[in-house]
Amino acid sequence: MSGDRKVDFLVAGVQKGGTSALFDYLRELPDIQMPAVKEAHFFDEEQAVDWSNPDYSAYHALFAADDRLRGEATPIYLYWPNALERIARYHPAIKIILLFRDPVERAWSHWKMEYAKRKETEPFAWCIREGRARVAAGDPTAPGHHRVFSYVERGFYGAQVERLFALFPREQCLLLRSEDLQHDPESTLNTVCRFLGVEPPASTTPRTVHAAREIAYPSQLEPDPKLS
Repeated sequence: MSGDRKVDFLVAGVQKGGTSALFDYLRELPDIQMPAVKEAHFFDEEQAVDWSNPDYSAYHALFAADDRLRGEATPIYLYWPNALERIARYHPAIKIILLFRDPVERAWSHWKMEYAKRKETEPFAWCIREGRARVAAGDPTAPGHHRVFSYVERGFYGAQVERLFALFPREQCLLLRSEDLQHDPESTLNTVCRFLGVEPPASTTPRTVHAAREIAYPSQLEPDPKLS
């Protein structure tokens, strides 16, 4: 089979929305092949790929040469500038799967992950207020965007989905809620399988992937007393 055969679908977002669990569910299906490691980070690569004349051979090498449906999961694609545009140029008919989580809970989980990795040293409240100046400065390769500190910005789902629908027909996009995957994985996975045109599993065992590490965090997420 040709090494030029394109990837059929992407789990393109959102970070801390259950994409790791969905990746694990999908890689167990006999009709689907996913890369050995989640997050190929191809379409958000700013240095190793010449986007004026991209070479997809290394990307395609992540997949075996067989007839199974090809997919991968890199949740930064929805957020990262130009990633969706690059995907559309690569394969206009590709299918896009998105899992959305409450943006406050998503930001909190994102902050805990970065703090546990020691990439973040500031408390959560500072990060989502004063700390947003770090995002405004941006990465050198993507002004106005940041891979680590984008706790608030990744939750601007409306603008991101508007950009998605400007590039892909809605029937090629499946938008899901992360809590549905968490609490009713069998029904959610059946929906995904229908969207992809593959047989669903006979049964689905709920799982939690990449739960937050139990360490001493300097912040706690508490409800606003004005809203109670």
